[in-house]
Amino acid sequence: MPVHTANLGAVKCTPRTPWLVVPVAALVALAPGCSRPADTAQPIMENKAALEFATELRGRLSVEAMVAHLAKLQDIADAHGGNRAVGTPGYDASVDYVVEVLRGQGFDVQTPEFQTRYFEPGEAALTVGGAEVKANPLQFTVGTPGVSGPLIAAPADETPGCAPDDYVGLPVKGAVVLVDRGSCPFSQKESIVAKLGAVAMVVADNVDQEKMGGTLGQDTDVTIPVVGISKADGARLRETPGPAQLTLDATTRDISARNVIAQTTTGSPRNVVMVGGHLDSVREGPGINDNGSGIAAVLETAVLLGSAPPVTNAVRFGFWGAEEIGIVGSKKYIESLDIEDLKDIALYLNFDMVGSPNPGYFTYDGNQSTALGSNESPPRVPEGSAGIERTFVDYLESEGIPAVDTFFDGRSDYDGFTRAGIPAGGLFSGAEEEKSPEQAELWGGTANEPFDPNYHKDTDTLDRIDRVALDINGGGVAYSVGFYAQDLSGRNGIPAREDRTRHELPAE
Repeated sequence: MPVHTANLGAVKCTPRTPWLVVPVAALVALAPGCSRPADTAQPIMENKAALEFATELRGRLSVEAMVAHLAKLQDIADAHGGNRAVGTPGYDASVDYVVEVLRGQGFDVQTPEFQTRYFEPGEAALTVGGAEVKANPLQFTVGTPGVSGPLIAAPADETPGCAPDDYVGLPVKGAVVLVDRGSCPFSQKESIVAKLGAVAMVVADNVDQEKMGGTLGQDTDVTIPVVGISKADGARLRETPGPAQLTLDATTRDISARNVIAQTTTGSPRNVVMVGGHLDSVREGPGINDNGSGIAAVLETAVLLGSAPPVTNAVRFGFWGAEEIGIVGSKKYIESLDIEDLKDIALYLNFDMVGSPNPGYFTYDGNQSTALGSNESPPRVPEGSAGIERTFVDYLESEGIPAVDTFFDGRSDYDGFTRAGIPAGGLFSGAEEEKSPEQAELWGGTANEPFDPNYHKDTDTLDRIDRVALDINGGGVAYSVGFYAQDLSGRNGIPAREDRTRHELPAE
């Protein structure tokens, strides 16, 4: 697919002009899900030296250097079966590359190991009434050499299949149960129908998308095979059920994996600016945008900053493993810290996909304006996150780019940090969601097409990266790290250490 550059049309772009104010609220009304422009209130910059340091660091970060890192990750994937997934030689080689670069800049690099369960999906073959139905296994399902039974549909209500009462009067024993996605965990639905004697469960998606993802949870005691099907197929099977047969080749194994951690020797270790992104890809492809792009930006920022920069606050870099199988590595890292260690982390900056081919320019919604403008309950976003959002909004506006909120939906490595009480923020260029016509007018690109049409596919390769988006968002990594490395105070600051509320990561 062709690469789309950031052409904002009627929005005047003046790259790298400090603190250019673009009246975002007047520009566009955006589609649901990304419905509010990001906080655009002009900040008061108390620390001119911090601003100058951040701007200088951003100015030294080049897209060519980031692309060079991406080329290395592409080469690693090409040499190891086309991916860099955790639990594979491609991931181990990715870790080795990052470690080599960091040690070359004088960093003391740690690679703490953690254990997790790794799910290997095989082929699923589902037929209903003799007709094939495209199905994919849910993560951590058990496999089966073959089961069969009548297809029985759970009621399609607001809480489908979430309580035993949903099956009163239905002949579930010995059946393959069809249930809609939504309202409660897949594991809850599976547990109910398994106890009622079902031989398998088929989950129909509740949105139109090519492939439904989902997990039963790595700690769930799954006893029957579970697969997902499309929303359209689910509706069709409700109208024309029949005898169902399912075979599924799926296994789960225990693996060891590594994170990569490096910290500057200068700056206060009691006021740590932490920045990171996930290093692993999915098994389906090399993961050059997801998340080689974030890794390239964070790694090159570390290279430019160096291991002993003249900073007020220490900077710690984290390259996380096993994000793609449940955001595991970053949460394991948080779990390894005691309360005093957690208090030392002033904030966390997350960068997961910053070079999408049809890019958006999203900031994580630290002031919760998106959540408060929707019917969803707002997530827990620690104090200080709103200031981080303002920093990124102001940075993007200095690049001539209007920013828009993206919800803290728990789908990336910030989740463990926010749940531990650490303020967080970051930039995001969009994944599988489609860019709306209003967003295309705002940012350029192609309306009604995904921000990244290669998301979780073998086509997520170097030649699909949008270099303009990578330059702008990568610059935001360097800028934000440089600013907070010098100054944690002011309107865009975060709580002082003595005022920080931290807690250990709660159990799932």
